[in-house]
Amino acid sequence: MKRVLCSFLVPFFCTCVQAADLLEVYRAAAENDPVYAAARATLAAGQEKAPQGLAGLLPSLSVSGNTQWNDNQTEPRNQPALKTDRQYNTHAYQLSLTQPLFRWQNWIAYDQAKLLVGQAEANFALARQDLILRVAQAYFDALYASENLAAVRANKDAISQQLELAKKSFEVGTSTITDTHEAQARYDLVLAQEIAAESELEVRQASLQALVGKAVGPLAPPRSELVLDAPQPNRLQDWLSAAEQDALTVQVQRLQAEIASREVDKQRAGHYPTLDLVANRGKSKSFAASGSIVDSDIANVGVQVNIPLYQGGLVVSRQREAVANRLAAQSSLEAARRNAALATRQHYLGVTSGLAQVNALRAALRSSQSALESNKLGYEVGVRINIDVLNAENQVYVTRRDLAKATFDTFLAQLRLRAAVGGLGEEDVLRINALLDPAQAR
Repeated sequence: MKRVLCSFLVPFFCTCVQAADLLEVYRAAAENDPVYAAARATLAAGQEKAPQGLAGLLPSLSVSGNTQWNDNQTEPRNQPALKTDRQYNTHAYQLSLTQPLFRWQNWIAYDQAKLLVGQAEANFALARQDLILRVAQAYFDALYASENLAAVRANKDAISQQLELAKKSFEVGTSTITDTHEAQARYDLVLAQEIAAESELEVRQASLQALVGKAVGPLAPPRSELVLDAPQPNRLQDWLSAAEQDALTVQVQRLQAEIASREVDKQRAGHYPTLDLVANRGKSKSFAASGSIVDSDIANVGVQVNIPLYQGGLVVSRQREAVANRLAAQSSLEAARRNAALATRQHYLGVTSGLAQVNALRAALRSSQSALESNKLGYEVGVRINIDVLNAENQVYVTRRDLAKATFDTFLAQLRLRAAVGGLGEEDVLRINALLDPAQAR
């Protein structure tokens, strides 16, 4: 029984602790994130604008009917003998067809509907970019919290060993009690840091779980000898030009400006006549005054012209309103262009400075490790004191943590730079994912 139970639990346990990389987390979030699901439903709703706009150009068909029970009593004055009492039912039905021939505002509304569909698609692309950025931010925040906790624990182990060494050295008389107190103080401090790091990791993991809707296993960190590439093209002006034209926020506002411009023409068309083809077909049954049944067949076809003359100033007022809205949309478009350029500049500099910072911190880590080894050797021969070794150990773990943070920030800056020019997609997630190492997941 135990063997069977173990054979059942082992694969389950392996599935639960399987390492997750950025691509897996992103695809899980795309299926389970409620914000992205709402954006997908909003896109489906926005795509219905096209058939709604087309409907204004297509024929409309309606049928109507009625039935009525009649109870008529007539009595001529002073002639009761001529009194009549009729009870009968009348009914009728009619089929009506209307085909717009010239309704200029309907054509403009159809153009607007197609623009609204494009706007809905651009907004959904924005939501997809936002999902990638939210997933990457949560992923690397959780990874950094894990890296920080690992560094704190490694530092704690090193300090613990140094504390034991200081105690033994004091017992044999080769060091003072000050070394022991300094090591104990560092050890107590790192215990507090460990508690804070554990709490931070739990919060970051919960944030990531909220995106994917389930617990996430160990996360794949960056490869140990990874090479980060400079932005391509490697000219800021090229990125700025692309952002002002292709940023999704700019595309959304550009479409909004075109919709507002069409609205001016649409409201101006309120002064234009309309021409419709109208056809009716129907039948009715009733009683004539003589008491006989009358069957009527109705069939007609023709054109109907409507010429608006005056509607209390409504059309002119709506036209002024549309002009003001067009100016507002054009100003919003210009603001979107400037904001896109500003974000692009910020993220481009974030990538370039991040690359330089990563290289500098790698060199600093090598130097810190060499300094630690030198201080340990100096302590053993008596030319260094315990606090020197503790400071050197702390410097190594701080530098290692800062290097991880700089690497993660550079990854995020690369993704945000792509998003700033409207080009962020799953292929960028694949590119970052290729720099991760699932074998070292923790």
